Amino acid sequence: MSDGFERVWTVRFSDADPFGIAHYPRIVDALHETSDVFMQEIGFPFWELTEDGYGLPLVEIDFEFERPVEAGDDVTVSLVPDVGDRSVRFDYVARLDGEVAFSGYEQRVCAERGGGSRPVPDDLRAALSRYTE
Repeated sequence: MSDGFERVWTVRFSDADPFGIAHYPRIVDALHETSDVFMQEIGFPFWELTEDGYGLPLVEIDFEFERPVEAGDDVTVSLVPDVGDRSVRFDYVARLDGEVAFSGYEQRVCAERGGGSRPVPDDLRAALSRYTE
């Protein structure tokens, strides 16, 4: 069991508005990058899943913003997967100086290349399960 996967996202000047506050689309980009890094670390990069004839397309996303993050901030983003029969949910919590800045989730379906859902492969399930709570 684990507390999930963590990485630090440094908010860049290019992520922020003229007042230095991160734009929400850049926050979503940082979260997508977190899942990309996570999937690569567990040995299942998104770009290689299609070679096995399936993928994990995003079907739902929702976030709540509790405090702004600004250019220069180091935000610790945690990801905890929740594996279903035919889907994977990534739950995120982002903290700045120990306080929650934003949290939310991405829901992804395990889908065949040609369309239609399929069961999450056992080897992927095992790799994801090492990071579940």
